[in-house]
Amino acid sequence: MHKNARLLLVFFSIVLIFSGCTRKQGPSPAGGGGVTASQSDWDRDIIPDSQLGDDWGLGADGLELRGDSDGIRDGMFNGREMVKGVLPSVYFGFDSSSISASERSKLQQAADHLQANPSDGLLIEGHCDWHGTAEYNLALGDRRAQSAADYLGTLGISSSRIHKLSKGDLEATPGLSKSQAAEDRRADLIILK
Repeated sequence: MHKNARLLLVFFSIVLIFSGCTRKQGPSPAGGGGVTASQSDWDRDIIPDSQLGDDWGLGADGLELRGDSDGIRDGMFNGREMVKGVLPSVYFGFDSSSISASERSKLQQAADHLQANPSDGLLIEGHCDWHGTAEYNLALGDRRAQSAADYLGTLGISSSRIHKLSKGDLEATPGLSKSQAAEDRRADLIILK
């Protein structure tokens, strides 16, 4: 009987340990604090809410103040005219920065344009839907822009012609379901003249 009690105790201990390890928490709503368990290895890149102000953006070198430092003013980016709508946006899956096979032709189109117009540059704006914290979405928008830039690099486009900017969820429509918010999960490709 003593042996059966020990086996039963070991069994319940294992069940309790593994049931605590498999639980995942979904994304927190916009404006919520903290980092969710579903964010996996990106957790270490996030700065806690207590260290951020309300007006922060994510650049290639980390967090920086958003505003004049993002380079956009009066339809210009760092003194170059922004031409929107010529190149299509690249769309991403929920909580993903991977470029799907169906979206790669859009980046090929951007590469073709840049090769045909050697004086043009490209601004890649990473966007997210409203799900998740503002800080997480800024980081995700940055990863989406970087992913598009990396793919353009494989197509022979010099990184010196590409600029990246994360908009996070700044332009997202709040309250939409994950499927309705698919249009917000994108990287906009903006030509710089």
